[in-house]
Amino acid sequence: MYLPALLWLIFFVVVIQSPVQARISNVVRIGGFDHVEAVNIGGDFPVVIQTMWKDPLSFSDLEGSAGEQVIERIGQLKQMGCGLLRFAVPDIEAAEVLGRLASMVSMPLAADIHFDYKIALRCLDFPIAKVRINPGNIGSRDRVERVLTKAAAGGIPIRIGVNAGSLPRDLAARADAGELNPAEALVAAAERELAIFREFDFSACLVSMKASSVADTLSANKLLAERTDAPLHIGVTEAGPLIAGVVRNTAALHTLLGEGIGDTLRVSLSDTMENEIIAGREILNTAVETSEHARKRSSAMAGKKGVTIVSCPRCGRNSFDTHGFTRRWQDTLYVLDKDLTIAIMGCAVNGPGEARHADLGISGAGNKVLLFRHGKVIRTLDAADADTAFREELDRL
Repeated sequence: MYLPALLWLIFFVVVIQSPVQARISNVVRIGGFDHVEAVNIGGDFPVVIQTMWKDPLSFSDLEGSAGEQVIERIGQLKQMGCGLLRFAVPDIEAAEVLGRLASMVSMPLAADIHFDYKIALRCLDFPIAKVRINPGNIGSRDRVERVLTKAAAGGIPIRIGVNAGSLPRDLAARADAGELNPAEALVAAAERELAIFREFDFSACLVSMKASSVADTLSANKLLAERTDAPLHIGVTEAGPLIAGVVRNTAALHTLLGEGIGDTLRVSLSDTMENEIIAGREILNTAVETSEHARKRSSAMAGKKGVTIVSCPRCGRNSFDTHGFTRRWQDTLYVLDKDLTIAIMGCAVNGPGEARHADLGISGAGNKVLLFRHGKVIRTLDAADADTAFREELDRL
């Protein structure tokens, strides 16, 4: 009579109480040729943050001072934590421009191709580190084969990028008819393309399945994670402006990372590339704090937490423009290759007391501004001198 109870106890301890095993994907190496740095995605490697260049580029954008600014900005994106930078390539000229840029920078660049497989073929003539194609609109099977053959010859990985809004026609029709739910349609599209890749023995691939719906994004990635070892690129597409987009991406990405799903990510925002990277870093860092799976994959900066900014929302007690100060210093702070907590506070209530853990902090205090370290005030000054003094103390850290 005790056997059933014992079996239930074993089931509870082994199955219910045991932590879910983290998904271990294949490793895909991106770059690592010529002057291009190598980035490994998948396996136990840290989750890689990506962003996408927001504007079209022309040859003139790469010349003279304009070109220097482009290269400088790419360098800053890298310092902020970006490991891979993607560009839209709508035509052959755009492929030529991206090819030239790829020869000018060390960061791995990815080409985003829709509709015309010939554009993908042209991109593969340059030191472009990765190509993204969408199986719903790239064309027939033989066209995909041509891209795979050339990519394999050059050792260039390909991302299968499936979007809810551009599914293959038959799957879109089945989804519209209610025969498949949106997540199932996304997975079916990805699996169909993966089958072609396997047929041609092409294993250097990643997969993304993105929808503007958080629920569909979660369901699709959880389902495919059980069916393939390919690294997964996670994100919510068309997520919206800064606030809405961060909320939706956080809900989806934090959940997936907490379950050990996701090898690279992009936080898609109707905002700057810098804010996409910052949001990605913060999502990764909070996942590391709350999930053993994410902790094993390290943090956003390949083992380095980087700068954490603590700032108060401001209220009627405020005597210091925290919002303006944060805007001025945000990008500079996130570029620093240091593990620091920086506090930007509005008044004495939220200053050295509540932010006493900060490595460096600044706070209003009546008609003055305080600079403090670990809760100890080190300087009292006028607001007009705040930026200069803050820079001096930051350089001492």
